[in-house]
Amino acid sequence: CRSPLPGAVPARLQRARWERKRSRTAKELLETEHKYLKQLDLVITFFVTILKAKGTLKPAVMETIFGPLESIYSASQVLSLHLERGNLGLGLENFCQKLELYGHYAENLEQANKTLKEQLRKNKSFRRFKKLQETRPQFQGKKLEDLLPLPLQRLQQENSLQLLRVQKLLKGRKTQLLTAGRWYIREGWLLVVPSKGKELKRRMFFLFSDIFVATKPCHPLHLLNSNKFACTAVYPLHQCEVDKVFGHTQSQGGLLSLSFPHKTLLLMSSDQQDVNDWYQSLKAAVSAEKNIFQAL
Repeated sequence: CRSPLPGAVPARLQRARWERKRSRTAKELLETEHKYLKQLDLVITFFVTILKAKGTLKPAVMETIFGPLESIYSASQVLSLHLERGNLGLGLENFCQKLELYGHYAENLEQANKTLKEQLRKNKSFRRFKKLQETRPQFQGKKLEDLLPLPLQRLQQENSLQLLRVQKLLKGRKTQLLTAGRWYIREGWLLVVPSKGKELKRRMFFLFSDIFVATKPCHPLHLLNSNKFACTAVYPLHQCEVDKVFGHTQSQGGLLSLSFPHKTLLLMSSDQQDVNDWYQSLKAAVSAEKNIFQAL
């Protein structure tokens, strides 16, 4: 890709196209999130809440079967609210902080199914209760066993959708984003401050759980890649140190410093909140990745 043509109009058009793509993704996510929440609500309303009130199952048994399902449901409700307000990046970033809940849920799912079968075999009142609840029209023939794995299925679907979307935004296939264990966190425009007295460069950055990807827009008149970005660098987060150079006060904008073994990246934004959000996102992602890297 060649550098963009001078002038603000093509850049505005390019950003508008990017925003439209983000809006479409947010809309798709919101639609599927609503369907997912509706199904989770069946388990919370007709099983968890009533079983707690009735005392049909002991608290320890309830914990084993349903685990942190209520907390997972709450996290998805918050994500849904962010998506409704158009806050795709912030919603997914907050959601990523709740991934530990899904980890616990995944580890416990096999034992949850085993305990559920045991209770159905020896607890007559629970067996009758489950059968009665599943005959409700809201369940549409689904059983509790069908609904319990939903959080894990939804989690993979959501992240895969984001990785695929960003992959399609990148020119060519040199940078492969679809890697097991990689999570999308956020994206946005930032100004790169050069080391020598050159002009600021506006770049699009994508933050994942293990890498920070810098890209530049392809030529706006390119026949195939006018809506895409060319990857200029991929930075591993386990080698990164993040500092806020300025932007601690309520002054306009701020400057972030990302230090790597052979490179220092100075990133600027005129939006104070944007700088703060990026700083928090980067600090959290770097810290988490370093902990994982050290544990290996």
